[in-house]
Amino acid sequence: MKFSISREALLRPLSLVAGVVERRQTLPVLSNVLIEVHNDSVSLTGTDLEVELIGRAVPSLVDEPGSVTVPARKLMDICKSLPDQSEITFTLEDARVVLRAGRSRFTLSTLPVAEFPNIEDGQNDTNLSLPRGTLKYLIDATSFAMAQQDVRYYLNGMLLELGNHIVRTVATDGHRLAVCERSAEIELETHRKLIIPRKGVLELGRLLDGSDEPVELSLGANHVRAHTGEFTFTSKLVDGKFPDYDRVIPKGGDKTFIAERQELRQILSRTAILSNEKYRGVRLHLETENLKVMANNPEQEEAEENVGIEYDGDSLEIGFNVGYLIDVLNVLDADRMQMTLSDSNSSALMEEPGGGDARYVVMPMRL
Repeated sequence: MKFSISREALLRPLSLVAGVVERRQTLPVLSNVLIEVHNDSVSLTGTDLEVELIGRAVPSLVDEPGSVTVPARKLMDICKSLPDQSEITFTLEDARVVLRAGRSRFTLSTLPVAEFPNIEDGQNDTNLSLPRGTLKYLIDATSFAMAQQDVRYYLNGMLLELGNHIVRTVATDGHRLAVCERSAEIELETHRKLIIPRKGVLELGRLLDGSDEPVELSLGANHVRAHTGEFTFTSKLVDGKFPDYDRVIPKGGDKTFIAERQELRQILSRTAILSNEKYRGVRLHLETENLKVMANNPEQEEAEENVGIEYDGDSLEIGFNVGYLIDVLNVLDADRMQMTLSDSNSSALMEEPGGGDARYVVMPMRL
């Protein structure tokens, strides 16, 4: 195997593919990236057995096609550290890969290509196409609410629902819930619900851009595959039943206020400085045209802020984890936000004024 490629052509696919590769692996070959050289293309594959990403690049020159696996992180660090516009030549010599660029020379170890696993092709029973921007927006709007290492393994991921002319994503960690939906030009005979694991969601989000270019989705019984031109992404699905999120969304709250999103976010961030570091609780005191935000901690330190809001109703005091509120304010699109409450023991509903694509539910805290 011998080929040449420019640093820039290699770096983008390599950095995305290396993101899939875990630092600590049970199988040594999983910390490697598989490089396959054809006459006019180079493909790079990284996998952790749950998620697989294949990136493609165009070489400057191919002297000899072939395939090899090399340590992903080391290769990426070498490429990053080379000067811009460098031309890199790869040569396989005696089970080692030699990289040459200008006066630099690096020799990397290899492992047998035969040991490199690939996620088996299952039956793809549904194929559809979405604008990349739509899917990215849905992921960005909800992925922050996914659980991390929850024993309820189906919460460590995101629900992707596909129906006639609608795409919906849902994520929850049991304390908060994010739901976002967009209309799309898709037609399905049967409604599909997939739970994509946390890592798959994050990697897919990195892969997509906000354009109207299509991403082709192939849905199987136990995996989902996405094609975006030069990348092919595959993720196994979580086998489980996602909770009935519709039951969690509060209905009939009678106290609704509207606030400036950025202003409220800054006030919550300042108040959080003096909240209890472990529980991060803040108290919201709602009254006519004013919201008072209070926090204190075991050192008897206190913070209090007031912000003007649009509200005319009964007063209410309720506690929340301030981090959950700030997370929602970070992803809401509009300049203003609307919060609907009913009492101090019921969940709050946060959304754009008048409702938008996304709805967020945050459970209260007892303070």
